[in-house]
Amino acid sequence: MTDWPILSTVTFLPLVGVALLLLTREDTALGRRNIRNVALLTTVFTFVVSLFIWIGFDNSNPGFQMVEKHAWLGTGISYHVGVDGISMLFVILTTLLMPFCILASWVSIEKRLKDYMIAFLLLETLMIGVFVALDIVLFYVYFEAGLIPMFIIIGVWGGKDRVYASYKFFLYTLAGSVLMLIAIMAMYWDAGTTDITQLLAHKFPAQMQTWLWLAFFASFAVKMPMWPVHTWLPDAHVQAPTAGSMILAGILLKLGGYGLLRFSLPMFPLASDYFAPLVYTMSVIAIIYTSLVAMMQEDMKKLIAYSSIAHMGYVTMGTFAANMQGVQGAIFQMLSHGFVSAALFFCVGVIYDRLHTRDIAAYGGLVNNMPKYAVAFMVFTMANVGLPGTSGFIGEFLTLIGVFRANTWVALFAATGVILSAAYALWLYRRVVFGALEKESLKAMLDLSLREKLILYPLIALTIFFGVYPAPIFDATAASVELLVNNYSAALQAAQDVALTVN
Repeated sequence: MTDWPILSTVTFLPLVGVALLLLTREDTALGRRNIRNVALLTTVFTFVVSLFIWIGFDNSNPGFQMVEKHAWLGTGISYHVGVDGISMLFVILTTLLMPFCILASWVSIEKRLKDYMIAFLLLETLMIGVFVALDIVLFYVYFEAGLIPMFIIIGVWGGKDRVYASYKFFLYTLAGSVLMLIAIMAMYWDAGTTDITQLLAHKFPAQMQTWLWLAFFASFAVKMPMWPVHTWLPDAHVQAPTAGSMILAGILLKLGGYGLLRFSLPMFPLASDYFAPLVYTMSVIAIIYTSLVAMMQEDMKKLIAYSSIAHMGYVTMGTFAANMQGVQGAIFQMLSHGFVSAALFFCVGVIYDRLHTRDIAAYGGLVNNMPKYAVAFMVFTMANVGLPGTSGFIGEFLTLIGVFRANTWVALFAATGVILSAAYALWLYRRVVFGALEKESLKAMLDLSLREKLILYPLIALTIFFGVYPAPIFDATAASVELLVNNYSAALQAAQDVALTVN
């Protein structure tokens, strides 16, 4: 384990699948089957190998582990990777969801199948790279390059307005990231390094922190996305293929939250404390406003997309509460939302593949002929609501506790999101699943196939397991989160002491 470059192995394993796919013909039925099998086996093998990261991870060590460092671009910019308790689980989540995305595309994707699978494998490498990068230039390369495969997935295999949605997604996220690039250059000029471990120890001047924080926040807020820069997400979800929505909600939205934890909070603590009220305000508006907008939707995908924005509001609140409960709750919420939201989008894809419409009014009474589907959809709906016993409850409850310790009024307003999420989620479930099976178009719909069960049942198990026993996640994150919170508090205390001395 000590000599094995496991992080690089997991990061670049999907590219082996890409190489095999490039050698595979697509013009025969056998070739198309081989393309699907190669993509699936590559993602499954990558997930299995990634589990060795968790197995070899020392929960008591708050620092970066399994570190690899090699010269790259010169002038101090290196290929430097490693994981701590904050990033390690996001690597596992990424490799976990990818096989489900390939299975979700098994039947629905027919045109340019090889290109589609290559785009997903490339996306997997780039997403893992974001979480393991310990050089800020390397992080930026992975962070931005991930836009390209997702842009192609939406633009080529999406719905009728796919070109508009893909360009909107690309331009929104790119605009915010340009500011982050300028901030990275400024950080290098001030600290003389692009190494994240050294930047975490560097004390940036207070005024400089303000501008750096705003530049990074512009990028991460769009990525999550936060209100009011959220409008690209519903369009992207509605137009994306089912697997595209799964990976967009499951992983890509989490890149913004991870960035806040990796950069904004530890590197710019004074600015984070100063702007915390702004983040609280934006988060509360996101929770309440997008929940109300979700209640007005007639498209199932759009409803779940607005639901994702509301749930990310809890993540930003918990992060800037900057205490153990808030930060651990934010991480848990992102991980839970990763597989719950992916499962919800797949549940929409299951019935869309049968009826080819996402209009809520077109459904009703599916419990009568699709009882297994009704149970699976119910579990994920309850997790989305935050029902105790599901993973959704743990994250929301902890973030609210953390925010309550920081600001009682913010916690009070944010708690209304729990009620609103129950309103729109149960409204959706009732209209789709319950009632009499009256529409002729629904009576011939079959229950879950074996492939669909292979996707939904493991996700159900994870949702319930971590809802009842969240300890494995908390044990992995505790040391790193404690170090983050303690360093943040120490930086604020040092600034207060300096202010008192000057006065």
